[in-house]
Amino acid sequence: MPEHAAASRFRLSGLCFLLQILTILLFAVFVRYSPESSPWRCSPWLNCSWRNQEAGFQHPRFRDVHLQALLGFGLLVAFLGRSGRGSVTISILVVAFAVQWAVLIQGFFYFFLNGKIHVGAQSMVSADFCTAAVLISTGAVLGRVNPVQMLLLTLLGVTLFTLNEYILLDLMGVNDSGGSLTVHTFGAYFGLMVSRILHQPHMDNGKEQRDTGRQPDVFAVVGTICLWIFWPSFTSATTAPDNAEPWAMLNTYFSLAASTLATFVLSPVLYEENTLRMVQIQDATLAGAAVMGMAGEMLVTPFGALIAGFLAGLIPPLGFRFLTPVLRSRLKIQDMCGVHNVHGLPGILGALLGTLLTALATADAYGGRQELLFPLVAPGGRTATDQALCQLYALPVTLLLATLGGCLTGEFCPPWDGMEGAREPF
Repeated sequence: MPEHAAASRFRLSGLCFLLQILTILLFAVFVRYSPESSPWRCSPWLNCSWRNQEAGFQHPRFRDVHLQALLGFGLLVAFLGRSGRGSVTISILVVAFAVQWAVLIQGFFYFFLNGKIHVGAQSMVSADFCTAAVLISTGAVLGRVNPVQMLLLTLLGVTLFTLNEYILLDLMGVNDSGGSLTVHTFGAYFGLMVSRILHQPHMDNGKEQRDTGRQPDVFAVVGTICLWIFWPSFTSATTAPDNAEPWAMLNTYFSLAASTLATFVLSPVLYEENTLRMVQIQDATLAGAAVMGMAGEMLVTPFGALIAGFLAGLIPPLGFRFLTPVLRSRLKIQDMCGVHNVHGLPGILGALLGTLLTALATADAYGGRQELLFPLVAPGGRTATDQALCQLYALPVTLLLATLGGCLTGEFCPPWDGMEGAREPF
């Protein structure tokens, strides 16, 4: 209906205008550049001890992390073929607002000093991580919500992500530099709960969510290449300085390789297609990256990274074959892009692996790295077992905040039935 379409456009225009004016005013009052006269280190009054504070090394990583967020997540290359070209517009909208809002919300938690938020490469890397988590959440509802709902999801998603991250990394002292819990697990289950609240029964018997044409595979090729190029930098962007960086990058590469082979092992057995589709390889690549989020900078060992990546690569084909139909039919959760199989379960596996490696950590094995990776353990304040329990407790905390936050966000999103508009919003 023309009247309904016009009302939707004006509603989106008005909301974008209000949100942008609000962020401009908040930036004007609170946001300032961080000092650049010397390599910036976090002031002892700033609550950001969990990040690497050396600004000089951050700029190349910021470039890679931003490219990963924009290309791998922001353009939703991973989900594009399944949800139509309108997903590009939606994802750019989410990125544009999420980065601004994340700078503000995270700034109040981590970079706030003397009444001002100090921004630099460090805060932008943090904002990109937050944006990535929100974009994972959008994968669960992509194609079923309009831009107004997506903005509301972003508004609350960024806030809840920062709260969860603050509880885990600062209050509990959890080591999750690559975001197995904070990015992948939280983003996936937050989006799944929003999807459950916004459940639309008329879609249960619709066509299969995953497209089968050639175009999706073209996008999947681009997405997979981006993941291989930029994800090791994404995983290692917030690792402990100096010594831990090579471990995170190497472990991520090994995991990506093994997860790719895993899908060649299992997919031909589960599916009758003669040729493995590129989308399936892409899903396995995402899972292999997610599993290294927490454990990447730890002493996984090369063969351990291969084992973890192989196990993670088995999750997407098994999940799409057996779990996704159960979520849709029994739990009424419509996971449009399979974030449960690609991000949620591999993120949980990565958290459990990180917990195990933390429990096994010793000063003899880690040497000088232990103080960098586990700062609360090295001075004797905690034992390795205590730290491992904190890592383990972080999993239910994340799931609780993600599910409750997703339910709350779904309730705040106004109902909307314009499905065609959701698939091609502009």
